[in-house]
Amino acid sequence: MNTPAVFDSRDAHCKQPYGALPCGKEWSLTCRPLSSEGFTHCSVIIRREFAGHEMEAELPFSGFWEDRVCFSLNLIPFQTPELVWYWFRFWRDDGTGCFLDKTGYRSEGEPLPWQLTVYEESHTPAWFGEGVTYQIFPDRYCRLEVPDPAGLIGDRWVHKDWNDAPAWMPEGGEVKNRDFFGGSLAGVAAHLDDLVELGVSTLYFCPIFESASNHRYNTADYRKIDPMLGTEKDFRDFCAKAKEKGIRVLLDGVFNHTGSQSIYFNADGFYPTLGAAQSKDSPYYDWFQFSDWPGSYDSWWGISTLPNVREDCPGYVDYIIRGEDSVVKHWLRAGASGWRLDVADELPDEFIEALRTAVEETDPDALVLGEVWEDASNKISYSRRRKYFHGRELHGVMNYPFRTALLNFLLDGPAEDFQEAMETIRENYPPAAFYSAMNFLGTHDTPRILTMLGGCRLPEGREAQSMFALTPVQREAGLERLYVAAAILFTFPGSPMIYYGDEAGMEGAADPFNRRTYPWGHEDTQLSGWFRTLGQLRKNRVSLRRGSFRWLAARGPLLAYLREEGREATATLVNASAEPLTVTLPEGSYLDLLTGETVHGGAASIPPYRVRLLGRD
Repeated sequence: MNTPAVFDSRDAHCKQPYGALPCGKEWSLTCRPLSSEGFTHCSVIIRREFAGHEMEAELPFSGFWEDRVCFSLNLIPFQTPELVWYWFRFWRDDGTGCFLDKTGYRSEGEPLPWQLTVYEESHTPAWFGEGVTYQIFPDRYCRLEVPDPAGLIGDRWVHKDWNDAPAWMPEGGEVKNRDFFGGSLAGVAAHLDDLVELGVSTLYFCPIFESASNHRYNTADYRKIDPMLGTEKDFRDFCAKAKEKGIRVLLDGVFNHTGSQSIYFNADGFYPTLGAAQSKDSPYYDWFQFSDWPGSYDSWWGISTLPNVREDCPGYVDYIIRGEDSVVKHWLRAGASGWRLDVADELPDEFIEALRTAVEETDPDALVLGEVWEDASNKISYSRRRKYFHGRELHGVMNYPFRTALLNFLLDGPAEDFQEAMETIRENYPPAAFYSAMNFLGTHDTPRILTMLGGCRLPEGREAQSMFALTPVQREAGLERLYVAAAILFTFPGSPMIYYGDEAGMEGAADPFNRRTYPWGHEDTQLSGWFRTLGQLRKNRVSLRRGSFRWLAARGPLLAYLREEGREATATLVNASAEPLTVTLPEGSYLDLLTGETVHGGAASIPPYRVRLLGRD
C-alpha cells in the first residue's frame, strides 16, 4: 500500500479541481503532513509568471486524518489567463520549518514548484479530437498518371517508376528535393473509400501550395495549388467529395518562412512580378529582413532557400490573416476545415492569436493546431514563455510526448514512465486541448514507426540509411509491437493520427526514407486489417471518441486504462512482456471486442505481447 503524499496535485483530497483551471473558478489546496513532524502552520507561495507577482497565503488547520494533520484553503479565482507556479512552507511554533516542492521537503535552494495552467474557456471543435486523422505527404500517396514538370517552378524531374527510392544524394553540397513522383489530389480522391474504411474523419495534408521542392515547405505561392497536385477547382471539388463521406481537410500552414524562389522573394526571377530579392520597390520587400540586400538576409535555421518572413509586418499579416480574402480565409472558404501551423514555436503569440480570430470569423468550427514538440503549456521559445493554451491561440498541438513515451514503453521501458508522461500532459493542458491533441506514432519528420519498433539502432549517414531495412526477425518483433502501439493510439484520448503507409507496413529511416511512395499492391494486408478494425471500433464506440479517462494499472510491462461515457465503457489492457499478466477490472460484465468472449469483473488475463479491448455497454 502506497503511503499518502503530503501533497499530491493529482489527488482530489489535495487539490480540486484536477488539472488546469478556468478563469473565474475557485480552487482548493490541502496539505497533510504527519502529525509526528510537529508542524503547526502551513502556507502556499504562489508565483504568477506573466503578471510578475508572488504572494503567500496561509492554509488554516482543517482537522486530522489518520496519523496526519491537515491544512486547507479555498483560493479566489484568477480573472485572467496565467501560468502559475506554487509550493508550500511549513513551520512550527518554535520557528523551525522547511519548504515542500515536487522533490519533497527542502530547506534551501530554488524550489521545483507545481504548475497550474489558468486558461480562458473558449470553443474547441469537437470533431477533431473525436475523429481519426490520416496524414498524407501529397507527392507520395497516389498518382493516376505521370506528370510533365515542364514549365513548373524549380528544376523538377519525375520518377517514372513509382517504387523508386527517393533521391538523397547532395547536388553541389545540398540536397535539392527536386525529385517528384507525381502524387495528386485526384489520386487521394480515388482512395477516399479506403480511408473511410480506416475510420478516417480528418485528412491532414502536408503543404499543397505551389513550391519548388517535393516537400513543399518552401512555399512559392500561397494562393495557388501546386500544378502537379491539381487546381483550386480540384481542391474545392475534393473537399466537397470528402465532406460527403464524413472527412474534413486540415491544411499545413507554413507561415514562418517562404521559398527563395517564391513569388514573394523571386531570387531566380521565375515569376514575372518583382520579388523582394529583385527590387526594394517590391510590395514584398518589407516582409523580409535583409542585412545586406539582396544577398544577405534572415533565413530559417540559416538555410538560404528558406528566407524568414517578418510576422510583425502589417503587409504580411494582412496577406496571410487579416485581409478580406487573406490566405487563411480563402482556403477555409474553398473547403478546408482548419490549419496546422508549421513550427508554431517560431510564430509570435500575437500572430497566432490574430490567425485564430480570423479562422473563427470565417468558420466558427474550424481548427487551429500547432506543431510543438514539447509540453505546449509551459514551452519557452526564443526566451519567451508561450501562451498557446491561454484560450485565444491553439486548440490543440501535435502530441510528440505521446510518441516518445509510447516508444519507450514498447521498447522495454516501464509503464509507470508512460503514465507519468501522459499525466503531466493531462494535468497541464486544458481538458479541451488534451482531448484535441494529435496523437501519432510517426510523421514526415520522424523515422517510420515499424523501423523504430524493430528494436534496432539506425545507421548514421544517408547512404547507409538509404540501404537500411529490418531483418526478418526485427520486422516480426516490430510488427508485434506495432499491433499493440496502434491499439493504444486508437483508444487514448485525442485524435489518433496515421502517417500514410504505417498501416501498410512501410519501413524507413530519417528523411527522405520515411517519405517513400505508398506501396500499392504490396501492403501488409493483415496489419492494414488491424488498423481498419481499430478505426471502426473508435467510430462505433462513443467512449473511445470522447469518454472520460482513468488508469487501471501501470506496473512494469502492464498498462491498462478505462474510457467511459454514460453507461458505455472501453478498457484497454496491454501486456508488453513475455509472460501472461492479469489486471483487475471494475465491477461488471465485459465483452472482448475482438473475440466476442464475455469477461466478468475481476481479474482479466492478457497473453504475452498482446492487447485486449474490452467493452461494457
